[in-house]
Amino acid sequence: MELRNLITFIHVAELGSFTKAAQQLGYSQSTVSFQIKQLEDELGCLLFERINHTITLTQRGYELVSYAHQIRSLTDNFKENLVGEQDCRGHIHIVTPDSVCDEMLNASYIDFHRQYPSISIKFTTADTSVMFDMLDHNEADVIITLDAHSYQKDYIIAKEEPLSAHFIANAKSKFAGVKGLSIHDIINEPFVLTEYGQGYRRVFDKELAKKSLEITPALEIGRTDIITSLISQSDMISFLPDFVTKAMVESGILCYLDVCDVSIDIWKQLIYHKNKWMSRSLKIFIDYIQKNEFSDL
Repeated sequence: MELRNLITFIHVAELGSFTKAAQQLGYSQSTVSFQIKQLEDELGCLLFERINHTITLTQRGYELVSYAHQIRSLTDNFKENLVGEQDCRGHIHIVTPDSVCDEMLNASYIDFHRQYPSISIKFTTADTSVMFDMLDHNEADVIITLDAHSYQKDYIIAKEEPLSAHFIANAKSKFAGVKGLSIHDIINEPFVLTEYGQGYRRVFDKELAKKSLEITPALEIGRTDIITSLISQSDMISFLPDFVTKAMVESGILCYLDVCDVSIDIWKQLIYHKNKWMSRSLKIFIDYIQKNEFSDL
């Protein structure tokens, strides 16, 4: 059994397409089809059902995915162990919300780079549903979500932590320092929120819906740095995780509003697909995050 055929099989299974696998591997589509046919002939079973230009894994195909990943992992581990850890090379694609991307880049990314200068990282920002779709199609190595707590059998949660979040306003707001506010006290104020349906905004809207309430924001934008800047210069209000606003609150620019009748659970989770091939560079990255704060990258 040729290793290259197994690797091609992994790509086709993850991408759900002979064409996409060929593009990613740098092969022609006919080469990919030939390699899969070789593998099927050698194993004596059909690995993909081909109906109307679509392909789906057969039961035997599903069973082979796990074995193929193990074989690839063992092979690559052997190759990587031939060189020292200081020479570890690789590329990692991380997909996060905008605010997490900003936080990670502005915190201690340089420390990670100094330790592992040959590991390159690509950051992409996306909504939670898009992130999981990218994991399913092997277009992302890991994702970091800011959303309701997520657990699905197809994904591995490498690290998670609950996040606190508050309504925020200008430190000179009429609501600053007022104790025991109700959501009804501020519901008609001008709000600046992240985009509808995304991450913790979706969790926020669901909580309001339980109270038969809805906020129509004056502005929707994904950039939390812009939101905090606007809040600091106006009478607008927002709802954001504390890691975004903590520094400005501590410096007296913004303030947390004491809204007592809204409780929202937001989680930060580092997630990868259970069938993801774990390269040495990806293992190093996940281990780094597990040993440090989420922001220490």
